[in-house]
Amino acid sequence: MALEEKERIIIPDENGDEHLFEVLFTFDVDETEQSYIAVVPAEQAEEEEVEVYAFRFEEQDNEDFTLFPIESDEEWELVEEMLNTLADEEDEA
Repeated sequence: MALEEKERIIIPDENGDEHLFEVLFTFDVDETEQSYIAVVPAEQAEEEEVEVYAFRFEEQDNEDFTLFPIESDEEWELVEEMLNTLADEEDEA
């Protein structure tokens, strides 16, 4: 069985320090008409309990995109519901 190569991205923090993240999945939320990305720190990717980060993103061209923080509780609840659904589906696979 071949190991699937996970997509990784670098995200700078508020101090400009760059951190490597592994992409779990991207998804669209119909209610907000926005696209979102869920990532985990690359160094935690294989651990049992990981902290998942989610961002809204907009594609700039084929390769580049811009991340935006999720700012409202309502938007976060929609994203969290989708994350839970996708995680449940992945556990069943």
